[in-house]
Amino acid sequence: MRAWVLGTNSALPEDVAVAWAVPVPQHFHARYCAEARTYRYVIGNRMARPALSARRAAWVWRALDASRMAEAAQLLTGEHDFSAFRSADCQAASPVRRLERLEVVRHGDWIVIEASANAYLHHMMRNIAGLLITVGKGEAPAAWAREVLEGRDRTRGAATAPAAGLYLWEVRYPAAFALPPASAPRVFPADRL
Repeated sequence: MRAWVLGTNSALPEDVAVAWAVPVPQHFHARYCAEARTYRYVIGNRMARPALSARRAAWVWRALDASRMAEAAQLLTGEHDFSAFRSADCQAASPVRRLERLEVVRHGDWIVIEASANAYLHHMMRNIAGLLITVGKGEAPAAWAREVLEGRDRTRGAATAPAAGLYLWEVRYPAAFALPPASAPRVFPADRL
């Protein structure tokens, strides 16, 4: 497998790399066998835009209240109809998803929103980030998150947050596949932006 990893990486662009390779059963499917996916949304939150992180992080110059954002985030966890957070282009048969965890943490000038769910709707994570940013700016109370969720109407939510800053951070598979553990660090990688 070492040769496969090295050979593949030699053909990939420098900003994409394979970390490991293992044989899997014929029925394995990277998308449909996943139990959960974790996304991170990274926001630079200071007056001056983060030049070195351009296109790698969202930027909000107004001070965000991470505590209010975290309070709103807790109102979205659980199994719900997330119609209010799906794009008009979403082709999912059902809008019901199980959001296992949604956390908001400030690290100096950075705010990280991390979510783990069984699956996501088209633009769901960016729409959640947009709502949390709106709450963080003080433009809506934390309870608005529950109102938007229960309203199931995308037009009543916040603007979709920019794509810059959104990362697929980890995918969890059943133990039966014996895949290597995730190598993504659990702490905020400020030095990697």
